[in-house]
Amino acid sequence: MRSKNNPGGQDGLGEGERASPEREPERSFIEKARRAQIIDAAVETIAVRGFAKASLAQIAERAGISKGVISYHFAGKAELIERLVEQVYGDVGAFVGARLAERAEASGWLRVYIESVAAYMYDHPSRLAALGEIFSNFRTADGAPHYGIASSEPLYAALENAFREGRSRGEFRAFDDRVMAVSLQAGIDDMFAYWSAHPEHDLAAHARELATLFEHATRAPAAQPGTEPEPEPHDTAPDRTEPTELPDLH
Repeated sequence: MRSKNNPGGQDGLGEGERASPEREPERSFIEKARRAQIIDAAVETIAVRGFAKASLAQIAERAGISKGVISYHFAGKAELIERLVEQVYGDVGAFVGARLAERAEASGWLRVYIESVAAYMYDHPSRLAALGEIFSNFRTADGAPHYGIASSEPLYAALENAFREGRSRGEFRAFDDRVMAVSLQAGIDDMFAYWSAHPEHDLAAHARELATLFEHATRAPAAQPGTEPEPEPHDTAPDRTEPTELPDLH
């Protein structure tokens, strides 16, 4: 959704002017470039000033445009932040996807995934800092985190699917895919949190060690002659529809 505010002729069409079919492709290209410029300025502003102090006026100043231009392309700060997060995650996905595509074999994706995400954020520290500010401070109207645990559901589901596919190829042992997906992403998030607090920390080495840790945690055991194959995860994991009884600790 785009605001109806006019940007004062800095972008788009002048007052009373109508778009001709010939101008539509050019206008679309200009708008995409302007939106990308605004998102980049928002990233840098949030990374430097923090989420609370990153007003539209501050973002416009960094971008070298008027606040009205931002209001023309985005309905407000909330929409700008949502598009920013989508853009960053889309770029990370494209970067990781390209590295995965370079591998001729399907195995080893877990290491490529962890190390590729780390490599991307190492080259884009402002984006990492901006995401940290957004996830910690961006709230809904009722005060709940805008990007709470529920927002990670698509990522967890994708990791679960990757684990299932790997298991079908005999690469992974039987385990609870949801537990492993949540644990993997938590390990990645904590890796970045630690690096943000300790910039001197070797992020690439941390990513390699984390990848080794999860490779050992997930890999299928070597087959032994005369042994039965491990059961599928649904045979060993508790039913999610029923609460798991905890021992009495009193």
